[in-house]
Parts: sequence; C-alpha cells; structure tokens
Amino acid sequence: MSGDKIIEKGADKLERLSEKAAAEGGVKAKLAPALAEDAAFLRKLKPSLMKARAKGDAPTNQVPGSAPAAPSAPQLKAPRPKKPGTGGPNPFAIVGGALAAGIALAKWIDWRGHAHPRD
Repeated sequence: MSGDKIIEKGADKLERLSEKAAAEGGVKAKLAPALAEDAAFLRKLKPSLMKARAKGDAPTNQVPGSAPAAPSAPQLKAPRPKKPGTGGPNPFAIVGGALAAGIALAKWIDWRGHAHPRD
C-alpha cells in the first residue's frame, strides 16, 4: 500500500534524524528522544493499521511510549460472525413500497369519494 510506504519512509527519516541528533550531543541530544517517540507515533498512523483498528482487528489498548512486539506465531482468525440485527430487506425497497401503497390508497379514497357525493 503506498500510504503505508510513505508513512514508513517518514518514520525512518525521523528515526535517523533522532540517532544523528543523539550522537552529536548538546541541545540536539535532548531533542533525540522526542524525535524517536514521534517516529514510533508516526508508524501507528499507517492507513492499514487505522483500518484494522476501526474493524477491531488490531489492539487499541497499548501503553503509550512502548513499541509493539511482534507476535511469536502467525495470528490466524476465523471470520467475524455477523452482528444480530444486520441484514434484512433493503430500506429503499421498504420506502418505495410504502410510497406506492400510500399513492394507491389515496387514489382509492378519491375514487370512492366520487361514488358517494355529499351534495
């Protein structure tokens, strides 16, 4: 995914800049940990990870400042079951049917009104 590659590239640049600043010392060395944290945070902003978190496939309860550990084995999941109450008829079909029934009822009432005039 190109978005993931762009984010990873930016995080790598921040990490290299952090290492370079730490090696130089002085005021730059004080900024190095913040740059390293920014690189870790930027990696969490990958579009694929955000999508996985939105679907509930990725953890959302990580401790701030800790790097995620790689799983020791492949994480295979069964497909998620459907939530109760999902599915059913198309709501546009329901609204269209109600509209057609309302029009038919109005025409029938109007037609019956001509059969028994009040004058």
